[in-house]
Amino acid sequence: MLAYHNHFCVALGSGILSTMRLRYSSGILCLAITMLLVPATPSFTQAQVIKSGPPSCPGVALTFDLCPVQKGSGYDQALIDYLIEQKIPATFFMSGKWMMKHDEQVKALLQIPFFEVGTHGEVHAHMPLHSADEQKQEILGPVRLLKTKYGHDATLFRPPYGEFNDDTVNVARALGLQFILWNVESGDPDPTLSAMRIEDRLKQLVRKGSVIVMHANGKGKHTQEVVQDLQQHLLPERHLAPMTMSDLLICNGQTAP
Repeated sequence: MLAYHNHFCVALGSGILSTMRLRYSSGILCLAITMLLVPATPSFTQAQVIKSGPPSCPGVALTFDLCPVQKGSGYDQALIDYLIEQKIPATFFMSGKWMMKHDEQVKALLQIPFFEVGTHGEVHAHMPLHSADEQKQEILGPVRLLKTKYGHDATLFRPPYGEFNDDTVNVARALGLQFILWNVESGDPDPTLSAMRIEDRLKQLVRKGSVIVMHANGKGKHTQEVVQDLQQHLLPERHLAPMTMSDLLICNGQTAP
């Protein structure tokens, strides 16, 4: 479309129209076409990417990435125990590589009725650096594993590092997956952040329909403490309830923007 637009503008500005007035008019017309056409592609892509729930929904989604780790157990057992004890709905995005090393934990998470499980790529690759076919395999890896080994149909996908391009969005949509990002970044893997600093950040950002990204792979040094503060103070003070991602998306009978 833009190639056509450029050709159109060149034709209007050629010797076919000889007067200054017509050249000026053609320039204005080309500028108007540019303003109309250029936003088209990004807006289409962004329409496929979900970052929050309905803005009127009195709830938030607590989401936890389960990325592969080089050191440590790769699993925050204390955090999971607290979520289960308090019956806090949560959504987990598992990478295929993480699942291969945590079979028992995958089974345990799938058994909790108020937990939801989505996928997070096969090896936690930087998606924009790969072709569409390579991205498809990266996305499909954990989806297939959850289906064949655990009998679970995964419908939610979160790209590793939150990185994506048009191919990522198109592939996920073609596979029937909902493309989930976030609008509140906790920063919990940052070893320099104290629990208080993370909590202060959440106080500034959390509102109706928020999607909070955290980690359950042990990289969040203060994640359990932060979740406890959310559960006991921030959410009830703002009359917000924790929800799974899927419940948030249909909260109040509305669909996410």
